[in-house]
Amino acid sequence: MENYYKNISKELKEYFNILEPNYPVWLNDYINTKELLTQRYVSITCGTIYSDLFESNFFYSSLDHSVAVALIIWHFTKDKKQTLSGLFHDVATPAFKHCIDFLNGDYMNQESTEELTTKMIEDSKDVMDLLKRDNIKLEEIDNYHLYPIADNDTPKLSADRLEYSLSNALFTYRLLDADSIKEIYNDIEIQTNEFGEIELGFKTKKIARNFVKVTSKMSVIYREDRTRYSMQLIADIIKGLVAEHKITIKDLYDEKESDIIKLIESSKYNRIYNVWKNAKKIQSSIDEPKDVYYVHVDTKVRYINPLINGKRIYDECKIAKKMIDNNLAYKQTNYVYLDEIKKSDF
Repeated sequence: MENYYKNISKELKEYFNILEPNYPVWLNDYINTKELLTQRYVSITCGTIYSDLFESNFFYSSLDHSVAVALIIWHFTKDKKQTLSGLFHDVATPAFKHCIDFLNGDYMNQESTEELTTKMIEDSKDVMDLLKRDNIKLEEIDNYHLYPIADNDTPKLSADRLEYSLSNALFTYRLLDADSIKEIYNDIEIQTNEFGEIELGFKTKKIARNFVKVTSKMSVIYREDRTRYSMQLIADIIKGLVAEHKITIKDLYDEKESDIIKLIESSKYNRIYNVWKNAKKIQSSIDEPKDVYYVHVDTKVRYINPLINGKRIYDECKIAKKMIDNNLAYKQTNYVYLDEIKKSDF
């Protein structure tokens, strides 16, 4: 049997150790199943790391994210069912992650692949045998929306939202170092929000404000011109390959991103893929450009307004309020394009 945890990098182990110093070894049997190990080959950055439009080239996988979410949930709850719901929440994630939501026209919610979660778990003999062994029912772990520590609605803080914020800040955009991550994480506890629900929240205003500063900056990155363009371009390339029977939707779940990229590079989309791959700067216009392939869509707004001792920081800190307001004021109205990629290329 493959051993995921044994083979991860030192940098990743150090990060996991911050999230849960006493690693729950019982998780390994679940992590090392075929369905979860497949997620090693899906980048959490939705393919953007493959272009010079973005500074990062750190491959943080969908499985890394899922394990980290599970560790956060275990750290705060010590509940196996909730922890497994976090571990499996992205098991139905295809190659290029949320780009496939763009392919499905779901660029606002980015949840179009989640409906496959139950089926993928149910169809796995190994996973179902483990659940039976541990006396856990499928319906107790196939929907992490059931557990508010695992997941909740924007702009609340959940394990999922916390994890991709911390890992993106640490590995992808290098906005925080490990010590800063530890300071933020160790200030978090379970609190009760304004709706009487449990939610992760901060104890210290200064630390919560720093978290808001970083997450507000990343919130813009998640939906800025270069990101929207990249995700829609990848989606349209995949759509073209599917229409030409060069690839199937099933392949997106079975093949590595690197193998699909090789397929793209051997197709008629090779030139435009390489234009995007080597581009240094995106172009934008308030007016519709002629002849070029452009992207003109709004995308999901990911932002966090965390609790500070049971109250929203937006209401408790003028500086944090301004940062959140500035983040939400970011406009997605421009037409975004690269001159060398034409409408006729599709």
